[in-house]
Amino acid sequence: MTMATATKQKTTTANGARYSYKDTLAASQKVNWKIEDIIGGDKRLDFSMPFMPESLACVQAMDFLNAKEKRLLNQIRGHAYLAIFGLVEELILPFVMDHTRPQLDADDYQTRAFLQFASEEAKHIHLFKRFCEEFKKGFQSDCAVIGPPSEIAKAVLAHHPLSVALVILHIEWMTQRHYLDSIADDQRLDAQFKNLLKHHWMEESQHAKLDTLMVESLAAGCTEQEIEAAINGYLEIGGFLDGGLKMQTQFDMEAFERVTGRTLTGDEREQFMAIQHQANRWTYLGSGMSHPNFLATVERLMPAARKRLEEEVAPIFC
Repeated sequence: MTMATATKQKTTTANGARYSYKDTLAASQKVNWKIEDIIGGDKRLDFSMPFMPESLACVQAMDFLNAKEKRLLNQIRGHAYLAIFGLVEELILPFVMDHTRPQLDADDYQTRAFLQFASEEAKHIHLFKRFCEEFKKGFQSDCAVIGPPSEIAKAVLAHHPLSVALVILHIEWMTQRHYLDSIADDQRLDAQFKNLLKHHWMEESQHAKLDTLMVESLAAGCTEQEIEAAINGYLEIGGFLDGGLKMQTQFDMEAFERVTGRTLTGDEREQFMAIQHQANRWTYLGSGMSHPNFLATVERLMPAARKRLEEEVAPIFC
């Protein structure tokens, strides 16, 4: 199959859904919200409420923290969550543009769909920067985030395009899983933070479809050996990001100590790092790598790779 024919076909996912550029573009145009509609003015974060669902924040298991400290740590994790999304979208944006440019004359719906994808990623980057500004005003303490984004993007984008597309697909399905499984029905979360996540999810649901098509388009031009190498590259990027997540956990612990004025004991620091690093691993790696639709795409590329992910790799992060 050539790349040209692959891009015009529909893709069937694990749940039987079929994607096309035309349908995905139409769905994206219906969603299309503005930043000003969801942040700023009287639309403020409520710092008396948690931001993140417990399934992602994992603060309740830390029995050496009191209720207020758990809420503050939850909010620190919420800040890192959107800041990291902003960071990864700064590498997704140029990648999508680079993928689109050589195929401008391939299919009008394809071109428009990917340009819409890029425009929405730029909007998300802007939204998350606005969120970080609002958070800093209300939280009144600095919270460091891994970076700079340009260096992380440089390291990731140095890999084969199919490796990068798999990472992006992982992120898109991860986003879907977080919102649908953990956030949408959780009434304990701050309504404003939850609203930001809802609007982000609404557009990312279309991006997951487009990136599924992108992965299969790129794979159609690869040999079996190149696909295997690309999957190994995807895993290398995952290892690189895991190192960043450990650093982020350290940053979160430092932010927690600053805002609470509390110095954790050696045992408490050890527990904090173990629990929160694994929570970050599940949030950003395990939940995407084990998503049924992501695994279905990997299986279409190379069945043995799905088995490897399910049996050897994903359990480390879940």
